Amino acid sequence: MSMTDAWPGTSRRALLRGGFALGLAPLAAWAAEPSNDVQVWKDPSCGCCKDWIVHMQASGFAVRVHDQGNNAARSRLGLPRQYGSCHTALVGGYVVEGHVPVADIQRLLRERPQALGLAVPGMPIGSPGMDGPAYGGRRNPYQVLLIGKDGSARVFNSYV
Repeated sequence: MSMTDAWPGTSRRALLRGGFALGLAPLAAWAAEPSNDVQVWKDPSCGCCKDWIVHMQASGFAVRVHDQGNNAARSRLGLPRQYGSCHTALVGGYVVEGHVPVADIQRLLRERPQALGLAVPGMPIGSPGMDGPAYGGRRNPYQVLLIGKDGSARVFNSYV
């Protein structure tokens, strides 16, 4: 039985755009959506992820949260493990991994490079979500990486 047999009158394309095949909205469908829509996969008890979401919302992003961890989402979206962090997001057709500042996401959406997305591997202190009172104003240098569709990376921005 094909997908269209299960839902008569529905095209295969419509089913795929609805996320049937992957269990989430495919990248092509997200690329057509307004760029301020964000899906985030995180652990339900992660406070720094919640703080990063507040950072995104404060800049006008509409965030939908999936409190089920992010390992499966990261894998489905094709982001290599070495770029991993505590949460994974999908923004305007791009994967955004970890504590990426909103200014870099906005630049990514303006420039629209041929790439998988952005990543801030690990959880650097001073990055958005890792900058609350508990950190006493400390800031560690970190880099935002532009991840290529082939898994390669180059520096997109640096913070000192």
